Amino acid sequence: MARGRPPAYTRDQVVAAAIRVADAEGLPAVTMRRVATEIGAGAMSLYTYVPTRDRLLDLMVDRVGAETRPVEITGDWRADLLALAGAQRTLMLAHPWLPAALPDRQLTGRNMLAYLERGLAALASTGLDGPTKLEIIALITGFVAAYVMGEAAGRTPTADQVALLTEAVAGGDFPHLAAALSAGGEAREPSFERIAGWTINGLVEQATRAN
Repeated sequence: MARGRPPAYTRDQVVAAAIRVADAEGLPAVTMRRVATEIGAGAMSLYTYVPTRDRLLDLMVDRVGAETRPVEITGDWRADLLALAGAQRTLMLAHPWLPAALPDRQLTGRNMLAYLERGLAALASTGLDGPTKLEIIALITGFVAAYVMGEAAGRTPTADQVALLTEAVAGGDFPHLAAALSAGGEAREPSFERIAGWTINGLVEQATRAN
């Protein structure tokens, strides 16, 4: 009995091509036609490997998740969650399209589940219930994604911008703002570690009190 022609590509090759397009051109550029062009195939042939663009995005997110920096879980939930958030930030900075791709994804691939497992392990000592732990992990991921999107868009103030703000309030028209900026001695640039620490502490401690 005659057999059909074997597939010219693999699903892994299609996903890798889509990631290259997203890294170079942004998430909106990831269309079936554009990915097909990247690997030299016909657009319709891609549906042999992935049924929809949404499924392709699921696979892309999970694939890059394998690059997440390993984090050792020490039992100190503050330090462990901050380390996990830092690893997420590093991954998102390497793939700036990732924050925008995360909402509404089916995060059921092994790499995403492995990250979720580490997050739950980090929260094991808190005594929180499972659903609350999952909500905290999701909220931390959302914070990291928003922070990285701000960094990518240049919305995080630079030293020059902080200096200009300090100069603007020196005339006395904005006394509360001036007081806030000077309360710590001098204006400072945002710090991911500091703000992420506040977010993590607040989420877990509030959840603990609520339970």
